[in-house]
Amino acid sequence: MPSDCAHNLPLLLIRRCSRSAASPSPAGDRRLSFLPVCKRRMSTLAQPRFAPLPTEQIESQTDAVDAGYQFRLVSYNILAQVYVKSTFFPHSSSACLKWKSRSKAILTELKSFDADLMCIQELDEYDTFYKKNMENSGYSSIYIQRSGDKRDGCELVQKEGIHYNDLVEKYVPSDHVNSALENNSSTEEDKNAKTDNSKRGDPNDPRVRLKRDCVGLIAAFKLSDPCDHILIVANTHIYWDPEWIDVKLAQAKYLLSRVSQFEQLISNKYNCKPSVIIAGDFNSTPGDKVYNCLVSANLESTDEAPIKLCSLYAANGGEPEYTNYTPGFTGTLDYIFLSDGSSIKPTSLLCLPRGDSEDVKGGLPNFQHPSDHLPIGADFLVVNS
Repeated sequence: MPSDCAHNLPLLLIRRCSRSAASPSPAGDRRLSFLPVCKRRMSTLAQPRFAPLPTEQIESQTDAVDAGYQFRLVSYNILAQVYVKSTFFPHSSSACLKWKSRSKAILTELKSFDADLMCIQELDEYDTFYKKNMENSGYSSIYIQRSGDKRDGCELVQKEGIHYNDLVEKYVPSDHVNSALENNSSTEEDKNAKTDNSKRGDPNDPRVRLKRDCVGLIAAFKLSDPCDHILIVANTHIYWDPEWIDVKLAQAKYLLSRVSQFEQLISNKYNCKPSVIIAGDFNSTPGDKVYNCLVSANLESTDEAPIKLCSLYAANGGEPEYTNYTPGFTGTLDYIFLSDGSSIKPTSLLCLPRGDSEDVKGGLPNFQHPSDHLPIGADFLVVNS
């Protein structure tokens, strides 16, 4: 998804953060063929299902469970309404693309996650719709341009915005921006005729290439008693263009650097080892250069990663078949990464539909899923504070 619109920004939604281990989380009971989407009401929204991880894995943490602290995090690209046009989604019923129905469906879906923390990408209509409605549901919000005041159950102790345009000022020729890198990264369907990059100037000028207006957000939270554990959450949306993988790599490396610096700041300030979660739409597929950079597996680089990460889903059964599903592109673009040696452990994962699922046939968005992306998420347990 192009990130050139100023309102296409990440958001963090924070709720109670007060799940106790005594109240277990709800248990869950390429290119693919597409069929026409039947016209149904948005009331047929798919219900989220969190599937517990193997019991032996959780039972091995019995002592921690007894004193446990749990929270649920969900990451979701909700598809900015500014990109919702029938010409971009001809496979979708016009009725499910209208803002009146989509806004209600997205709001209902966000509430249905029963999440404590939500990392939202492609959020527009923040002031006019989401902020007030989510506050009415008990959530505070941290937006890249503004922050909420309410805090219930966890304390916001520090936050920073990430502006990838800062790379323009930091650029040095050795950064290899605009180098002839292999194009091995796929991205989602063209929704607005793929913004003409030449309109910003010479696309061969590295400083022009790096100025993509993409952003991120980092926040640190002190979880509620009795654990008092500090959790760092970063939410981002990496540039979309598969032909500009040099820019995507530069953004990914800058993200890791900024999160690492933020982690060190929090560690020094509070004399602790915080856990780190990085979530968002990375517009990169499993195994490509950007993905490998993020999971510290880029063997082509001799640089030591500033922060070591693993992918939540990859480490617990494998990445989903897809998180973005349209006739133009079907693949996994959204991830949740965890820091190495983290004191939080996943106890369940948000399930995603498989390729043959009826609720995705015909492509997204539809009446079951109001975005062209699918949400990902997990329940976590603080096992060592």
